[in-house]
Amino acid sequence: MKDGIHPKTYESAVSCGCGNTFTTRGTLPEMKVEICSACHPFYTGKQNFVDAAGRVDKFMKRYGGKKADAK
Repeated sequence: MKDGIHPKTYESAVSCGCGNTFTTRGTLPEMKVEICSACHPFYTGKQNFVDAAGRVDKFMKRYGGKKADAK
């Protein structure tokens, strides 16, 4: 491997917008993130599932019955 081409790594302190902090290795000594695994809806189980079938039915009810004029 060539010398001098790899960035210096640090023991990085990561702080989230929710207040959670943890340490990891990275190229910056300190990182601030907006969302982490402690507050992300997918990982906390508070994810909202979109009812796609209901959306399709609503669309078909609104626009599906109309026919285009034949010219």
